[in-house]
Amino acid sequence: METTNTGEDMKSTPVKPTESSNNTPASETNQDTSTETVLLSGETVVREGKAAILFPSANEVFYNPVQEFNRDLTCAVITEYAREQLAQKGVRIVVPGEKERVVVCLSEKDNGTEGQETTEQQESEENVKEFITCSVGERCEQGLRVLEGLAASGLRSVRFALEVPGLKSITANDCSAHAAALIARNAQYNKVSHLLQASQRDASMLMYEARGKKERYDVIDLDPYGSPSPFLDAAVQAVSEGGLLCITCTDMAVMAGNSAETCYSKYGSVSIKAKYCHEMALRIILHSLDQRAAAYQRYIEPLLSVSVDFYIRVFVRVRTGQAVVKNSASKQALVYNCVGCGAFHLQRMGKRMSQGKHMKYSPAIGPPVGPNCEHCGQRHQLGGPIWAEPLHDVAFVQKVLAAVTGNPSRFATSKRIEGMLSMVTEELQDIPLYYVIDQMSSIVHCNTPSMLQFRSALLHAGYQVSLSHACKKAVKTDAPAGVLWDIMRCWEKSNPVKRERLSETSPAFRILSAEPTLQACFDVREDANPQSRKRHLIRFQENPQANWGPKARAKTGGGISSELEDKRKRFQGKRKNQITDSSQLKNFPCKKFRKGTCTNGEKCCYSHELGQTPGEGEKSD
Repeated sequence: METTNTGEDMKSTPVKPTESSNNTPASETNQDTSTETVLLSGETVVREGKAAILFPSANEVFYNPVQEFNRDLTCAVITEYAREQLAQKGVRIVVPGEKERVVVCLSEKDNGTEGQETTEQQESEENVKEFITCSVGERCEQGLRVLEGLAASGLRSVRFALEVPGLKSITANDCSAHAAALIARNAQYNKVSHLLQASQRDASMLMYEARGKKERYDVIDLDPYGSPSPFLDAAVQAVSEGGLLCITCTDMAVMAGNSAETCYSKYGSVSIKAKYCHEMALRIILHSLDQRAAAYQRYIEPLLSVSVDFYIRVFVRVRTGQAVVKNSASKQALVYNCVGCGAFHLQRMGKRMSQGKHMKYSPAIGPPVGPNCEHCGQRHQLGGPIWAEPLHDVAFVQKVLAAVTGNPSRFATSKRIEGMLSMVTEELQDIPLYYVIDQMSSIVHCNTPSMLQFRSALLHAGYQVSLSHACKKAVKTDAPAGVLWDIMRCWEKSNPVKRERLSETSPAFRILSAEPTLQACFDVREDANPQSRKRHLIRFQENPQANWGPKARAKTGGGISSELEDKRKRFQGKRKNQITDSSQLKNFPCKKFRKGTCTNGEKCCYSHELGQTPGEGEKSD
């Protein structure tokens, strides 16, 4: 049973009206927005994009300004999707502020030159006359039908109506009667009632009833609090042929390996607690979507998949085709992850071979590794299955990027969208997961090479390499794990570690005991620095404010407990002042000494004088 709206619009306590905020007290009515709706006592207006949203009180509705990036990106993606779909029907959309289409090239193969911009040929006047033009706020009879399953205050749907052209209708649904009434008021307040209809239904039942080909929605947006898994089965059936699914997951603790058993129960995949967990989370949700779509002879085509802040967001196209669905097993893979050195190997679930005009399918052959890691001798973890195909459609992403960079005033977060999408276009598309340089250096206990030095070493060795939008220190490469460790061995020779301190059973000792078969060159190459980095684009989010995370679940009756908020604030930024000098550790008691298990004696870096004595710690045993 669907709970009271869990949409992201209700995930944060609202910002109280101040001089510097985007919120306006109820007494200050917006003459430009509406002259018909009368604001009730205690109501607050929050402005974002072109929308002005009414909030009944500070204790009933939650608004998270950090999610503005999510909503801006969604508007940009749906606009380009609408442009593609409606062009086939002879409809041309008009975006405010957009003068001409710009194609942005950020390929690393341009010999280090700046991103080149080329302008497409303008359509001739004769061709323009053949198109039906459609502007924002207008109802387009041949346009897209949009469903927001968990609409909360309706902010996202109102922004669609005011900022995305080429729409026929928008259904903003929520199971809460209060939320549905608020959506209707916000539609009237923003004068978009001709496009936006409020609905009070269970989201899954609403989508199940729209499974017929004529009733399906062209775009379905699901942004629940936590996991979207209860709605995925209905969503893959209710979206039209070639339709767009926009899915948000905020249950990152589950998808990042903290609760592997819960991840399997929700998504049919075992998550692993590894450095590449954020990209693996993207591949887990794509695997779950493809698996559920395959049950109805449908399959997915990812257009854009991003890991942002505390959540992940995927945009996928859904199509029908029995022959293509047979490829589903070969698109999924198991992950063998070494618990010692972090080396990973992928094993496809299925195998396909071309035999003339026909395709033969068979189970894959494996496993690709032995019981123990060949590099450090530690055991392997088994995770997955995950989606092993590309995460993005680069051609589509470049269209979205071109539209955003060509019209930067359209969104408040345009700079960040440009930076993130630029990184997406630079990623190696056929290489799942990534390594993290800091982790590899930590394993062998040596200094960390710079990003440019490590990337240059891989390029000198003849391998491909790229960054990842999901992690600042990530390296995606087609080089096997053995090559990466050879590079680290070569780096350690010029930055030696004290091997006498290494345990003979530690991964560092075993890795450094082997001689490298590859002689790495760390001379920095020009093509080692990607264009997005050269141009100093905003690629990663800085903490915008204190206590800015996903917040607590919204409740029908009002806000969240003060105890929970106090706890969140107490732990916010707990690692801000980290200890860098080992001598400072003497200010903290030794936990092992409390239990009587510390064998370091006076050499222990922690204090044996603070806290309990060994005898006190042993009494409880």
